[in-house]
Amino acid sequence: MKSKEFSIGLLDQYHLYIPCEIAEPFTASKQSRVKVKATFKQNNIEFYAAIKKDKNTNDYKMMFGKRLQQELGVFQNDYFQIQLFEDTSKYGVDMPEELDAVFKSDHEAFTIFEGLTAGKKRSIIYAIIRIKNTQSRIDKALIMCENLKRGETNPMTLFKI
Repeated sequence: MKSKEFSIGLLDQYHLYIPCEIAEPFTASKQSRVKVKATFKQNNIEFYAAIKKDKNTNDYKMMFGKRLQQELGVFQNDYFQIQLFEDTSKYGVDMPEELDAVFKSDHEAFTIFEGLTAGKKRSIIYAIIRIKNTQSRIDKALIMCENLKRGETNPMTLFKI
């Protein structure tokens, strides 16, 4: 499933307004998480997001934080193109190679990881993705695996020695 490409601007500092005709086919099929392709001038980015319905206005919106705004190169009054796609990823975000390799070598930690909520899994994956250096990603993944095996599941302390 995918939407048509459409023009959009920031609803407020951190959100995008998603028109009902675009959002409802996804939400009706119980797919509130989507893959997004955004284009502005020569910049293209892809990311995963959740479509949420605003209880007060019945409008649909999506988080679009400062990091994504900077990557795409947009400001508050800019309009850009986006297209939504069905999220076919296992975790709602792509698994980094380094984390996948560590999990393949530590089945016990992977089993514990699989038992976590979808949101905690995504938090862990995003924490690893934010690390730029490959070796640092591996090191943090190893620390996280050891902490999982000790029973630690709080994403705030999971990466601490």
